Amino acid sequence: MTGFRPKSSPLDALRPAAFGADPSGERMERIRRSPNFADGVFTNPVAANRTPSGSLLKFLPTYFRKEERARRTPLGAVPVHPTTVAELAAPADSGLRLTWMGHSSVLAEIDGHRVLFDPVWSQRCSPFAFAGPKRLHPVPVPLSEVVPVDVVVISHDHYDHLDMPTVRALARAGSRFAVPLGVGAHLEHWGVRADRITELDWHESTTVGGLTLTATPARHFCGRALRNTQHTLWASWVVAGPEHRIFHSGDTGYFPGFTDIGAQYGPFDATMVQIGAYSEFWPDIHMTPEEGMRAHVDLQGEAARGIMLPIHWGTFNLAPHPWEEPVEGTVAAAERYGARVAAPRPGQPFEPGPGLPLDPWWRALAHVPVVAAPAPAAPGPTSAEEVPVEA
Repeated sequence: MTGFRPKSSPLDALRPAAFGADPSGERMERIRRSPNFADGVFTNPVAANRTPSGSLLKFLPTYFRKEERARRTPLGAVPVHPTTVAELAAPADSGLRLTWMGHSSVLAEIDGHRVLFDPVWSQRCSPFAFAGPKRLHPVPVPLSEVVPVDVVVISHDHYDHLDMPTVRALARAGSRFAVPLGVGAHLEHWGVRADRITELDWHESTTVGGLTLTATPARHFCGRALRNTQHTLWASWVVAGPEHRIFHSGDTGYFPGFTDIGAQYGPFDATMVQIGAYSEFWPDIHMTPEEGMRAHVDLQGEAARGIMLPIHWGTFNLAPHPWEEPVEGTVAAAERYGARVAAPRPGQPFEPGPGLPLDPWWRALAHVPVVAAPAPAAPGPTSAEEVPVEA
């Protein structure tokens, strides 16, 4: 079979290794056979404009204005939870435990297995160590204390989700990777063995131990280099074990397909849903807190048993909104929908059942003070599953 390789440039040899590699050969042939690939690019389940809408002249002053920049960072140090090796080594009482490491990085311990979503341990989400968005809080747990994991799951190839130094460190630890179609080209370019990579199209599944991992649709885009070929897929993910099911949204705009994902693969004990880095300038590719909560509710269907963990906020400054707005908006939306939400500090393990009161820790660092609701007259419940979200 004749392989297809995107047109090259003499400058390709000079590009940083972090740019990754374009799919070619049999990998590219498989991409071209995908039902989600048309007219030479991967396509969305619902059409999406991935470029800023409106005037860039309006957007840029908003983003770079000094007072606006200040509002996009916390007023003080983010209180990272001092997670210990012992905490992560002890099995979860319920069989399901999540640890939000910041942004979209989550360690999920599910039915005796460890799944690491979108791990980014670098100081910057960028191809360069000296430039690009820098972390607003330290990494909660050294990567050496997180491994070994059963599988690393990547949602798409943007720098805040696919981090070359972290991938290389995980590869040295012998990690297995589950990635959307085409992303394996980057991993192999960085030294990950081909037999440690499983690439999936939407609605394709693979098994790891007792877990079934399924790539599901998302409304986003891809790309790491200036020549953006749109030849790598983006995905949300379902992980199902014998007793528990979880969902990770990756990056996505809102679309009606969440209901279909919930009906086909749910119900979920927990969803990890993107609620940050949104803007009126790119409304189709990221969700607002209200849209993120709506997606969570759509995924639950009639079961409505699961708890939502907000992700993609608090760690990197990627959009014009205030730093605390995503989580505050999510808590408010959860109250309106009658949904349950967990908002732990980075690095704080929790089980979706009893065990984690909703502590609005971010309000001490917020630029806009939030007045908490009055305390209940009588003692109330104290678990993340039972505490009213306005507490």
